[in-house]
Amino acid sequence: MGRAVLLVTSPRLPAGVLTAQAWDLVRAHPVLTAAESDQTAALRAAGASVALLDVPAGSTAVEALLAAIAEHGTIVWLAAPDGDEDLARELGLRLAREPGLAELELLYGSWDPPGARLLDVVTVMDRLMHPEAGDPWKRAQTHETLAPFLLEEAYELYDAIRDDDAEAVREELGDVLLQVVLHARLGEETAAFTIDDVAGDLVAKLIRRNPHVFAGTAVGGIDEIIANWEQIKKTEKSRASAVDGVALSQPALSLAAKLLQRVERAGLTAPLPPPDSLGAELLATVARARESGTDAEAALRETALAYMDAVRTIERTTDH
Repeated sequence: MGRAVLLVTSPRLPAGVLTAQAWDLVRAHPVLTAAESDQTAALRAAGASVALLDVPAGSTAVEALLAAIAEHGTIVWLAAPDGDEDLARELGLRLAREPGLAELELLYGSWDPPGARLLDVVTVMDRLMHPEAGDPWKRAQTHETLAPFLLEEAYELYDAIRDDDAEAVREELGDVLLQVVLHARLGEETAAFTIDDVAGDLVAKLIRRNPHVFAGTAVGGIDEIIANWEQIKKTEKSRASAVDGVALSQPALSLAAKLLQRVERAGLTAPLPPPDSLGAELLATVARARESGTDAEAALRETALAYMDAVRTIERTTDH
């Protein structure tokens, strides 16, 4: 009985990256496909016999495939990036009705590694930023004009996490990722850096700052891991002060908490300002919150939202 092997490959991997089983198959049997591609070129270069499927007038692709099977015994169908689902379905139905014609097998010659869809994000962004066919709005942006959107998307993600809404967290993470990829694409426009530079810097940083994972450094617990991270970070940044590098654009309560955390981790004794102003009183409140393990920013946000709900309740009651 003849055999048709549907060979599916990942469009996100370089052409020619196949399993040993797939290479043995394409070298031993004729390979048919619907269109030329980088993959067909790579297979031919490696000695495989690859041809476009010839569908005679008045015939169908399934009938042409069955004719090829009758001639060669076994043929390999190199699927398009979308998997040629319609053709596979039609062939499968035909063979289900007439099982004596041939056997149908599915072979994954390569598959997407974890994170492969990130390559799709880069591809789509390249299309959106195309000088002629892209999106005029995105092409008109700069790092400065996009900065408010980055903050907005981060806050929307924060809200989704606070609401414990996994579906919303997934969506908002995508929106934050969009900002990262778009900023990186703008960097490429100015020849300053690319998305690969961004990813490469992150990988190098993660490896450097986690020697307990990548270099066999012995640690006694999480506190020591954090201490190592801070020490490595301090060495990398060459900062003169423990409070250098704190993000000054963050909300004031978060800023105060981060400053207090930096001072504590540095082992410094820096007295708080005397409580003779509202700002000093607020800083003291944040310090007390830290001592009790409370996030002052989150606590105020929660109370403000509760107040918002109370206002709405009063308005509804008043309306009635």
